[in-house]
Amino acid sequence: MKWIKNYFTLFEICLWGLSELLIIISFFLFDRSSYLTLAASCIGVTSLIFNAKGNPVGQVLMILFSLLYGVISFSFAYYGEMVTYLGMTLPMAVIALISWLRNPYQGNLAEVKVNTIRRTERLLLYAATAVVTVIFWFILRYFHTANLLPSTLSVATSFIAAYLTFRRSPYFALAYAANDVVLIVLWIMASTVNIAYLSVVVCFVAFLFNDLYGFVNWRRMKQRQSENE
Repeated sequence: MKWIKNYFTLFEICLWGLSELLIIISFFLFDRSSYLTLAASCIGVTSLIFNAKGNPVGQVLMILFSLLYGVISFSFAYYGEMVTYLGMTLPMAVIALISWLRNPYQGNLAEVKVNTIRRTERLLLYAATAVVTVIFWFILRYFHTANLLPSTLSVATSFIAAYLTFRRSPYFALAYAANDVVLIVLWIMASTVNIAYLSVVVCFVAFLFNDLYGFVNWRRMKQRQSENE
């Protein structure tokens, strides 16, 4: 385990460890039955600490998390979440994995080269997000998706985050943080029906802090890479 200490900072190890601990404690407090949810949460938060380092391993773990989270969402009729993760986040994670592997920083496969999104591309992204959001609104309403409004908003934030991840922009982590806030609201609503879902709420609270750190660290990476060029 020496490589872990050499690769991750003390803060990153503590952030990951505390996140995992909170997830496990909340599982045994509120759930104690859905081990699939526990597995997905632990895998998801681990993917985020690797993503924060710009390491493609994070995208591999995100693919696995998307599969598990899609199943969990289906169990509560959150079809928006299911379709978003299985039909968008998962394939985008595959594309992002390829992009990250093809763009290592100075040949280091453990760190991706940070990219800058031009203003024109940002405007196109916002336009595409608006179109996708409207389309999903009608799709989710047709399937009688629970909590339609926040579910649709989750699609929008997920689409932006997935695209920025593929494009290697530091703002992908900030977009995922916004998505985490939406998901916290969604699963709080779900927990009013079944208290077991409070463990999922805690999961996304942990995700929120990890994504915020990811944004901060990617900004540092961008500055360091720029200075070394």
